[in-house]
Amino acid sequence: MVTMRDVARRADVSIATVSFTVNNSKTVSPATRARVEQAMEELGFRRNMVARALASRRTRVIALLYPALQQRLSGTAVKFFTSAAKTAGDLGYTLVLWPVSNDAEQVTQLTSGGLVDGVLLMQVQLDDPRVDRLVETGTPFAMIGRTRDPSGLTFVDIDSENTTVAALDYLTGLGHRRIALLTSDGDSAVPHFGPTERTRATYLVEMGRRGLDPVMLECGETPQAGRLAADELYARAPETTAVMVLNENAAFGLLNGLRHLGVSVPGDMSILSVGSSPDIAAIADPALTLMVSPADELGRMGVEALVDRLEGREERGNHTLVMCAFHEGSSTAPPRR
Repeated sequence: MVTMRDVARRADVSIATVSFTVNNSKTVSPATRARVEQAMEELGFRRNMVARALASRRTRVIALLYPALQQRLSGTAVKFFTSAAKTAGDLGYTLVLWPVSNDAEQVTQLTSGGLVDGVLLMQVQLDDPRVDRLVETGTPFAMIGRTRDPSGLTFVDIDSENTTVAALDYLTGLGHRRIALLTSDGDSAVPHFGPTERTRATYLVEMGRRGLDPVMLECGETPQAGRLAADELYARAPETTAVMVLNENAAFGLLNGLRHLGVSVPGDMSILSVGSSPDIAAIADPALTLMVSPADELGRMGVEALVDRLEGREERGNHTLVMCAFHEGSSTAPPRR
């Protein structure tokens, strides 16, 4: 087995210098680091993660908390994971997915054993019990999302408020005045989920400001639930000409349900999917018009914000909001007269 001594001999440096390079425990000049890393590569030296953790008193492991046992995974959520994992690897950390519920006790079990250096929260509720527990224990953390009052906390998040305004601007610009909002319900999603609650609140305010009547529906996060939502929509508000959908997994079912009712999209009804991805939307027929979720960007920025905290480059309280970007598909058009 190749040892640090072998690497030191090949790179013509001391064993201590090799250790400093491997563990990032002391500053090593770029030229020396390059020589050591080249020797490691030539000899096939593999870092011993356990020894490294013992030497630095850090595991260089980040836990991404996502309640996968409570909430159905979507294609957009996977984009968050993959972006975060790649960024963590690029920064010298390992990211692990921790699929536990949004329960404070389960967070304590994770952090009390010293298994991770920090925590990245997803599916953040307006009043999230995990946040209070992490603050109490002094565990470094950042959020992809935000609580009701995120002052003093580090987070990156979708700008749900301005995204909702932009979505309504687009639909009313096409001439729509009967615009419904379909979101996930509390049984299939995390209760009081930040983006959902903020979108609903902004939708109500904006519809009132524009002198329009709001119609809000909820359904489960499955295609079958979306199909049933089409029946409910036509029973409650048959004059609707456009629907904003903040429920990626139900959007396909909504399209099928409308087709089953004899409603053409976009001829009779326009569909605008909010917070989805082009890859997922392209599967639909017709391809969905989107407000694209900045999943790749937020996954990267969330990890960067947490690592900055872990390495002492930033204090708590930094935050960034990113709007969804418009992507035109074939599911929207001006309403028929």
